[in-house]
Amino acid sequence: MAKEWANHLERWTSAGLVAPELAGRIRTWEREQSAGAGLRWPTLLALAFGAILVGAGALLFVSAHWDQISPNSRMALAAAMVATFHAGGAAVTRRFNSLSVALHAVGTIVLGAAIALAGQIYNLSEHWPSAVMLWALGAALAWALLRQWPQAALTAILVPAWLASEWSSWCTDAGRDSAATVTAGICALSLTYLSARRSANDSPLRQALMWIGGIALLPSAFFLGLDRWSRHLPDASTLAVGWAVAVLLPIFAAVALRGSDVLWNIGAVGWTVLLALSNTGSGERALVYLCCAVGSVGLAWWGIHESRPERINLAIAGFALTIVCFYFSDVLDKLGRSASLMLMGLLFLGGGWLLERTRRGLLARINPLEAI
Repeated sequence: MAKEWANHLERWTSAGLVAPELAGRIRTWEREQSAGAGLRWPTLLALAFGAILVGAGALLFVSAHWDQISPNSRMALAAAMVATFHAGGAAVTRRFNSLSVALHAVGTIVLGAAIALAGQIYNLSEHWPSAVMLWALGAALAWALLRQWPQAALTAILVPAWLASEWSSWCTDAGRDSAATVTAGICALSLTYLSARRSANDSPLRQALMWIGGIALLPSAFFLGLDRWSRHLPDASTLAVGWAVAVLLPIFAAVALRGSDVLWNIGAVGWTVLLALSNTGSGERALVYLCCAVGSVGLAWWGIHESRPERINLAIAGFALTIVCFYFSDVLDKLGRSASLMLMGLLFLGGGWLLERTRRGLLARINPLEAI
């Protein structure tokens, strides 16, 4: 797909829309850009793995000598780790900006460990969602100061994690179930993050949000559709507040990311609520499977509409997962062992071929100049 521009350039040159001299200059420029981009990935991988290894080594060093360190020294060491990574990032900003971004990201990640260690050192009262809130606040402040995409991506993860942990903690203390509300909110927010990327010129933050949403979407939808929700729910007013946050937060995030073009996102949030409501906890799951199939078709249609291949790929994967779950839960136990194995083999062979053919057909319908 990345080389599709060459075919279009040939067509435009043959039609006389682009002069041959200009076409040659375009090819030369694209080759130079491709050569430069090829050298970029090893550097980025080295920086990412280096940052992870340095952070892990620092944490292992501290844990190995933790018992021999006094409480005040422990706190000073935890704060020094955060300050050292951020200071290192500031020192190399002008000389190696990518390394600076990596060090600042590690510093923000280590902040979470420092907050947890501070609570352990001084035996603070246990309310672990407050630690997540402080970590999210630190990531948000770092984003406001540094304007770097890793800080924004961490904020996009930690703020929902804080809200979900507060809700889960409250429901646990009250002896109530919180899983449906939290899972529905994560699923809806995953769809919002997935829709953050819309063109080839998107910022690294939008690309990161797309990856976050894509990774979280299928697991959250799977648990939302198949888990057996408890009947020990909070009272109606409290439950309404929880569902309001689960529904409105993804919509507000979609408005921030997509402006007025949020009708698809509102539909996605509505589908998430419908999927949660269709899972009544009884043995009948036909409505759940139907809702998952409709959601997969809608996600593929959304991907075609906005020329986003990752949405089409996820839609095909979601549809395949729906068929597999339906087979194992409603069909397998009604057949003999040999018949079930043969039918399973035919399902994987024929279904895999059909889904791959459908995926390629859908990808062929999107605009190659807008997709990456």
